[in-house]
Amino acid sequence: MERRHASASAAAAGRLVLLSSLLLLTTAANGHNITRILAKFPEFSTFNHYLTITHLAGEINSRETITVCAVDNAAMNTLLAKHLSISVIKNVLSLHILLDYFGAKKLHQITNGTALAATMYQATGSAPGSSGFVNITDMKGGKVAFGAEDAGNLDAAFVKSVKEIPYNISVIQISKILSSPDAEAPTPGPAEMNLTNIMSRHGCKFFADTLSGTEAEKTYMDNLDGGLTIFCPSDDAFKGFLGKYKNLTAEGKTSFLLYHGMPIYQSLIMLKSNNGLMNTLATDGAKKYAITVQNDGEQVTLETKINTAKITGTIIDQQPLAIYTIDEALLPKELYKAGLSPAPAPAPEAKGKKSSKKHHHGSPPAPDTSDSGPSPADSPDDDVADQEADSNDGGSRFESGRLVSVVIGLWLASSLL
Repeated sequence: MERRHASASAAAAGRLVLLSSLLLLTTAANGHNITRILAKFPEFSTFNHYLTITHLAGEINSRETITVCAVDNAAMNTLLAKHLSISVIKNVLSLHILLDYFGAKKLHQITNGTALAATMYQATGSAPGSSGFVNITDMKGGKVAFGAEDAGNLDAAFVKSVKEIPYNISVIQISKILSSPDAEAPTPGPAEMNLTNIMSRHGCKFFADTLSGTEAEKTYMDNLDGGLTIFCPSDDAFKGFLGKYKNLTAEGKTSFLLYHGMPIYQSLIMLKSNNGLMNTLATDGAKKYAITVQNDGEQVTLETKINTAKITGTIIDQQPLAIYTIDEALLPKELYKAGLSPAPAPAPEAKGKKSSKKHHHGSPPAPDTSDSGPSPADSPDDDVADQEADSNDGGSRFESGRLVSVVIGLWLASSLL
């Protein structure tokens, strides 16, 4: 009887351990969600709201190691009383997101009593000099002070730890908004921005000069108020491509330039989380001038049917505008045929069809300069729905595989018990 009781107890204990392990695995798989964390604390509701509308919440959730310095509603009201634009508020709140883990214990064990922490504001590339850093100093008497590096003072204090998941996310409360002249500086409104000047100053002069004064530039500006994302080929990538660009028709040149823009604002975090086919400013109907966004870890790529370009840097990321540098010009299949060299002379139709099926990886893509307009899709896998189905099917197989693994694990554990 005692042996049976002991066996039952052991089995129950084993099941408890198994259940705890599964819960831990589920938590790890889901990651952290700053919106849900702060939703449990009404005193941070305003701070939480502005993390959402500035899209900072999504960027926080995408990071594996992060510290959020939250402020209560009263402190947020002080910030809102300045009547700053949303883009400026985003800069200020970005300064409250540290790109390292600082739990309550670590704050009181800082080496040499002080640390300079990089912030999400600094990571955008918009922060001049050292203004994107926060000074954290362990003061005498157990107090910890915070201050923006460009402000030159420590005007906020650590209040309490709100939530810690070592060493994933730490949410702490500080006493007030960090004062930063650079973060609070007015940013130009969309209508005041000169897109070509911005690109020229950041290594995309050839592309900017090509865009300047064209119908495509006007389309870019018309879309700016509602949201715009530009992928700008670097000078090294674009200057060698100018010859191919000049061979396009006038309509083709406009489509090519518009192909490097999206009619919505996409932060880098949004691009990483929203992989798949996306329309461009050149899109004029189903399956026309789309690109496929993919990411491998931190690297984001833009895939056409002809080539693949990598995002190499951020020029500006201020809603409603994002401009990124890429290492290749994007070649739309509607304008360029993969693997074909320019034909020296017109050829019979049958011969032309035969040569169009050849694909030499060593030959550069040739422009389609025919007067008949963009060439149609050449293969059935051009269909947007087909590609989305392939992507969804891959995800379903992955999820099913995970589920099978969990079921097998449970069965084995039960057998052992």
